[in-house]
Amino acid sequence: MCTSQRSPAGLGVLRQPPPPDRKDVSMASIHREIVIEARPEVVWDAVRDVGAIHRRLAPGFVTDTRLEEGARVVTFGNGIIARELIVDVDDQARRLVWSAVGGRMTHHNASAQVFADGDGRTRFVWIADLLPHELAPTIAQMIEQGLAVIKRTLETTERH
Repeated sequence: MCTSQRSPAGLGVLRQPPPPDRKDVSMASIHREIVIEARPEVVWDAVRDVGAIHRRLAPGFVTDTRLEEGARVVTFGNGIIARELIVDVDDQARRLVWSAVGGRMTHHNASAQVFADGDGRTRFVWIADLLPHELAPTIAQMIEQGLAVIKRTLETTERH
């Protein structure tokens, strides 16, 4: 059984591993949400543009995105390069699902979903499940950094 704890920034829940005497494998599940002062259709349009996250969604946090058949190769500002399989782009649910392959993670599945949250506002939800669990603090920190850039970028875009 995993226990939950609020993230330091209060942005969501990070599941904690089971006690050491348990033999099962614990998967980290990171859940973060923010409210963006931009219309959901504007936010979704940037999220669904999977090849332009370095320009439209998270410039600086992501420095380059290259599309391949069924995937994108993402270069992050910290130098990490990830190949992400695009699992689903659901325009009805405004939900993007991807899976990072290769690298240190033995499993990774993530989603970003956009919800209307009042007049002209959006609730942005980012969920990532990954193994090994020990990478969770690093990935959670990257998600929080990414969300801050996404918020700033899209709120600036909406004002112009």
